[in-house]
Amino acid sequence: MEKFDIIIQAGQSNSEGCGIGDTTIPFAQGPDIFYMENDFSICTAHEYVSGNFIVGNFSLSFSSSYSADGWLESGRKILILRAAEGGTGFRDNRWGICDDLYLRMMEMTKTALSLNTENRLAAFLWHQGETDAILNAGRQEHYNNLIRLVSSVRETFRCPDLPFIAGDFVSHWKNDNLEICMPVVEAIRDVCTDIGYAAFVETDGLTSNAQVINNEDTIHFSREAQNQLGLRYFEAFKNIKKEKSENSK
Repeated sequence: MEKFDIIIQAGQSNSEGCGIGDTTIPFAQGPDIFYMENDFSICTAHEYVSGNFIVGNFSLSFSSSYSADGWLESGRKILILRAAEGGTGFRDNRWGICDDLYLRMMEMTKTALSLNTENRLAAFLWHQGETDAILNAGRQEHYNNLIRLVSSVRETFRCPDLPFIAGDFVSHWKNDNLEICMPVVEAIRDVCTDIGYAAFVETDGLTSNAQVINNEDTIHFSREAQNQLGLRYFEAFKNIKKEKSENSK
C-alpha cells in the first residue's frame, strides 16, 4: 500500500471546487497525487469537466507545489481528502462537532491514516463561511465553532502543530455583502491568529466566475483564481513550517 502525506480539504463550495475556466490548459494528472472522494473511494487527482469548461480546485495547485518544492519525500504520495460540500456551514448544522459533515471528515481522516502505519497528516485546508454569513452568523459564534473544529481535529489525531490554512471570500461577492460577511471573515482571521500553526490567506485580486465567463456567479472563485488560491495557501503553509522551525531552535 502507498505511503501518503494526507491533506484534508474541507468546508463548502469554494473548497469543493466550483471554479470554471477554459479547457485548453487542463491540470496535468500525475502519479503522485490522489483523491479520497467523499464516498471513501480513491482515484488519481483530477479536474472535473462541466460542458465546455474545466472546474478547478485549489488543492491541486497546493499539492503540485508541495511536491515540486521538496516537501514530498521519496517513496511517498499525496492523498487529498475531498471532504467539502457546497452550501454548508455551522448554522445549518452541517459542520458542528456532532454534525454529519464533520463526522464524515473525521471518518475519512481515520480511514486514510489506517491505510498504512506510515501515513501522516500534512495540512488542513479550509474554505467556508459564506453560508454562515448568509444566515447572519455573529463573529463570536463563528469563532467558537471554527476554533472548536480545528482543535478537535488536532486533538483527535494527536497533531497539535498540524498546519491549518483558511482564506477570505471572493472579493466580488464579499464587497457586495460586507455587512453580513465581515463578522464571519473577522472570526476566521482571528482563529488563524489565535490557534497557532495557522494562516489566513487574503484573496484580493482573485476573480469570480462572473468576472471571467460573464455569468451571475459572484460567490465562487474562477478556475484561474482557484489555481492562484492554491499557490497562496502553499505559501502560507511554508511560512507556518518556517515559523515552527525557527521557534524550535
